[in-house]
Amino acid sequence: MPSAQINQPSNQIRLTNVSLVRMKKGKKRYEIACYKNTVTSFRAGHETDLDSVLQIPNVFVNVSKGQVAPNEDLKKSFPGMSRDEIVLEILNKGEIQVGEKERGAELERMQREVVEIVAGRLVDPKSKRVYTVGMIEKALDQLSSQGGHAVGRQAAKGHEGGAAADRSKSREQSTATTDSGTGTSGAGEGSVEGEAAADKAKPKWTGVTTNKSAKSQALEAMKALIAHQPIPVARARMRLRITCPTSILKQTVKAPATKPTSEDTAEEAVKGTVKDKILSFVEQVESQDVLGEEWKVVGFVEPGSFKTLSEFVSTQTKGRARAEVLDMAVTHEGD
Repeated sequence: MPSAQINQPSNQIRLTNVSLVRMKKGKKRYEIACYKNTVTSFRAGHETDLDSVLQIPNVFVNVSKGQVAPNEDLKKSFPGMSRDEIVLEILNKGEIQVGEKERGAELERMQREVVEIVAGRLVDPKSKRVYTVGMIEKALDQLSSQGGHAVGRQAAKGHEGGAAADRSKSREQSTATTDSGTGTSGAGEGSVEGEAAADKAKPKWTGVTTNKSAKSQALEAMKALIAHQPIPVARARMRLRITCPTSILKQTVKAPATKPTSEDTAEEAVKGTVKDKILSFVEQVESQDVLGEEWKVVGFVEPGSFKTLSEFVSTQTKGRARAEVLDMAVTHEGD
């Protein structure tokens, strides 16, 4: 009896533990096999050695089955290009196929990066001290697990419980007070609905994704934390240096610095000087001095006021004054 013979197709190459990059041309799909976590580094320019990126410099129609792409198909899909050029084309422009483990690792990395950014930009409003990364992560988890509006829900429950207690108490007193209590209850329910609607419009946090940058997600997370306050938080203040020629400081500013509450305050705002206006943005002055013909002040400003201050300095002084950022987020480390 002749010995059994196993025939292995000559165009099959089996590879394992790979990261795939895929490109579709017409009805044909092509793949290349790369080492894990190398494609992004290559595209960013950090890795230039192709031998460290490609497991094998060839084009496949199916890497998992080891099926190499036929030359005829490649010529039709990539006219005028050599196989090496096609490999580079797919490597640079193809879609990276991410496995479950890689996706989990990327999500974990993104989560850590977002939380670290947020922890560096938010502080306790009273002490001005930063929270630990763990506390920020726990607060964000609380928001995401309850749809981004945990505080609003708890408040609504509290109001509902209070309204129920009032109705019960009114029934025990008398019929007249029951009627009165019912009216109050209705008003209370209307108040709860209004608060629920307002809470719905607040920024929400549903968790980290890999589809957005860490910076943009950190900004969303900060807005949600500030809106819902699962823990007391506020944006860390910016430290600025503002310089302005002394000849401009005493000029009158026509536009009011803040919304006037009366005719008197409106008149005072109109009479304010450029110096008064600049100092109205500064929460805390660290130092101010006059050097020659230039006035200089260093102080702390709320991040939300920085844009308005910059626009004022630019337009009111016609570019002769300037605001420089010395520190994007001034914080105090906890004990």
